Amino acid sequence: MSLEGRFDDEAGVVRVGGDARQRYHDSRGYGYPLEGNEIALAPVEAAHLLYRGDLEAVVDDESGERLGFRAFAAREPGTKFGVRFLVYADLRSRGFYLSPAASPWLADPPDGDVDFAVFPRGKGPGDGDIAYALQVIGERTDIPANELTDGVLAVVDEESEITYFDVNPRDPRGSSDAPLPDDCGADLLADRVVVWDPPEDLYERAFYGQPLEGREYDRPTIQCSLLEAAYLAERGAIDLDPDAVRERGRDVEGNRFDRRLHVYTALRERGVVPKTGYKFGADFRTYADVESVDELGHSELLIRVHPNEYVFEPRDLALDVRLAHGVRKTMVFALLGEQGRDDAGAGIEWWSIERLTP
Repeated sequence: MSLEGRFDDEAGVVRVGGDARQRYHDSRGYGYPLEGNEIALAPVEAAHLLYRGDLEAVVDDESGERLGFRAFAAREPGTKFGVRFLVYADLRSRGFYLSPAASPWLADPPDGDVDFAVFPRGKGPGDGDIAYALQVIGERTDIPANELTDGVLAVVDEESEITYFDVNPRDPRGSSDAPLPDDCGADLLADRVVVWDPPEDLYERAFYGQPLEGREYDRPTIQCSLLEAAYLAERGAIDLDPDAVRERGRDVEGNRFDRRLHVYTALRERGVVPKTGYKFGADFRTYADVESVDELGHSELLIRVHPNEYVFEPRDLALDVRLAHGVRKTMVFALLGEQGRDDAGAGIEWWSIERLTP
């Protein structure tokens, strides 16, 4: 026997009686229990049951109209109903139970702007485990950087294809710790610095710059980026005025230089070697455990630097993540607050974003 639901406009749910608790909630994780065997369904849950033919209709109490899936969906209960339904249906088809990330569906809902709690396969809302705290957006919905949260982001594109992104706080750390020399001779030339007659370890172990002579050298003369030179000058490793190097950097790329220098410094202080990410469209590629340039492995991370008021467009985010995945790296965004632009090592939030297949 098929069941019908009724709108509860005040609560914003669809109420279903009969044996709904056993049929929908206990066996398949839909809704939350009310008195007796009655349950309450979120609109997206009711829509999915209508779509599957498991619920015969939802009755509009005001008009008495019996709504099937098409009429129910046309009402668009909520501005995100369309994209939320597509994600809900997709995850259900993959064997997951999920519920709105809110009370009373969950006793302890996840924090942040989360649409669904997705449970591990084989488990439901009563088991206390959540596999993914999931936020749903359309491809034209911008994402403020300062609103990133730990969880999964589902982006629905204009053709209703869904891309899932795993968003996590990151703490880049490494073991690269070669000592620096003192007061090496250096010249500031346009948008780079040449370090004359440095110790071999400055390039071969610490991985600063590139040899001016190319791959064949007896003792390299190193050409450094302005970021590398500013870091070295501030630590007395080269005989240049740090203020002069920083000023040249600002002349070359404006305020972006200070943001990138702050992140560069933080990475070096964490034992991570940052090198230019130009070939990958990023600010840096990084190496966590450099012992020698001769035994250098693949870089692990691509890093983009943004102020924390930056706003991501999902299309650009997808491009960055896809590119990083294609070259076997992880995309990490370094977001700087106001304090972080001046205080070395402070004020940076690190977020990694990767493609996810649920």
